[in-house]
Amino acid sequence: MHGDPVLTLMIFIPLVGMAVVLALPSRAHDAIRWTSTLFSAPPLLLAVRVLHGFRPDAGFQLVHRGPWIDAFNIEYFVGVDGISITMVVLTALLCFLCMIASFGIEKGVKGYYALFLLLETGMLGVFCALDFFLFFVFWEVMLLPMYFLIGIWGGPRREYAAIKFFLYTLLGSVLMLVTILYLYFASDPHSFDMTQLSRTAHVTMNVQLLLWLALFIGFAIKIPAFPFHTWLPDAHVEAPTAISVILAGVLLKMGTYGILRINYGILPAATLAPAWHGRSLAFWLLAALGTFNIVYGALAAMAQADLKKLVAYSSISHMGYVMLGMAAFTPQGINGAVLQMFNHGTVTAMLFLLVGVIYDRAHHRDIAGFGGLASIMPVYTGVTGLAFFAAMGLPGLSAFISEALVLLGAWQNYPLLTVIGASAVVLTAGYLLWTLQRMFLGKPNEKYLTLPEINARELFTLVPLGAIVIFLGIYPTPILDLQSPALVRLNDHVTQAAARTAGTERVAVAR
Repeated sequence: MHGDPVLTLMIFIPLVGMAVVLALPSRAHDAIRWTSTLFSAPPLLLAVRVLHGFRPDAGFQLVHRGPWIDAFNIEYFVGVDGISITMVVLTALLCFLCMIASFGIEKGVKGYYALFLLLETGMLGVFCALDFFLFFVFWEVMLLPMYFLIGIWGGPRREYAAIKFFLYTLLGSVLMLVTILYLYFASDPHSFDMTQLSRTAHVTMNVQLLLWLALFIGFAIKIPAFPFHTWLPDAHVEAPTAISVILAGVLLKMGTYGILRINYGILPAATLAPAWHGRSLAFWLLAALGTFNIVYGALAAMAQADLKKLVAYSSISHMGYVMLGMAAFTPQGINGAVLQMFNHGTVTAMLFLLVGVIYDRAHHRDIAGFGGLASIMPVYTGVTGLAFFAAMGLPGLSAFISEALVLLGAWQNYPLLTVIGASAVVLTAGYLLWTLQRMFLGKPNEKYLTLPEINARELFTLVPLGAIVIFLGIYPTPILDLQSPALVRLNDHVTQAAARTAGTERVAVAR
């Protein structure tokens, strides 16, 4: 094994924490909570260190590599670049905050925290893995604890939601596995190295398109893109608050990250295969589904009476901007897409944490059942207002920058779809302002006059996210500087590979 072990430490320290938690007495709830929080802190501290020393122009960094299963050329191979660095930091931050947000869990505390630590290992591994086999292992490691965390600690329909989540994601995993095997045997020499597969895998264009579509469906389920989205509202509504935060803040981003890293990176020729008006079939598919997601998610959110379900559908809408920016494949569009992945993670995490705060007090999430909360819980109202305005894409807050970049980039290639997507901003403002009015304004509901204000522990989980939302809304340059060189390299890699394939096909036809 050679290279810098910092990423390996980040990935596996939570796994060590899981073993320690399982060794603690089941009734020592406070010890379990604080031990789990303690083991989720080093990945965050290491992520800050990685961020501080990261060089955007240097390609993959902090690479740690060594043989794993020599007989099949499978390696332990991890590293980060500008595409994954923000996702690693976001995952470490949200996991640490969610450990604290989960202090209210009283049922099966040991099992809950042990599974949460295993989940953190899986998620960090997905964003760091550069061996396709290793990527798949971490992807599956992430799936199992999430199934149990929803199915055991969720709401009344938790078993249904957990099984639905598992089956949908498993379908995506099967499609991914078939693609992995095909690419492995098509490469010469046989390899799972994600940084080399596009150069060593000799696959005809028709097969590449089929593989691209299989991978896309697998990742689209995770985004979730229509029509694979139906697992998300059920999972969000039934999941505990912290698990909803992880679902929306991190897991949805794995779908778009997978498309960028694998579909674009390993199958670049299929990504750019021309179809109509000079744009590839892949880009048209992404653009159309992204625009549909934006509008459909906003309309569905407007129809919801349950606050948590409203936030869940808003996630479907906001992830549509990521897909539209990726389809544009212009400097503004793809930068906006990757920035939106991070910004949506922080904003939606705030929203789900705030839903959890009011649910813990009122024991329901019916929007129409509240009213006048601004005079009862003014601090909570202020923080919720910040999160709602951020979700609207208000100028001065982070989501505005990323959504504006997406629309700027998409306009150059999809003007009509861009107009439709931009128009949905009105719908977003409509359902969020209507919710704000019904819950916080007007005459207070006498039933809730004695609701306690948001407490220090809950504020501790929200203030860092709010600070990031404001800072990146005013000054997004640091994160754009981190990711831009990697996205330029990805653009060059895709266009050059497509050009090579086109040249090879022309030569074959001439012969």
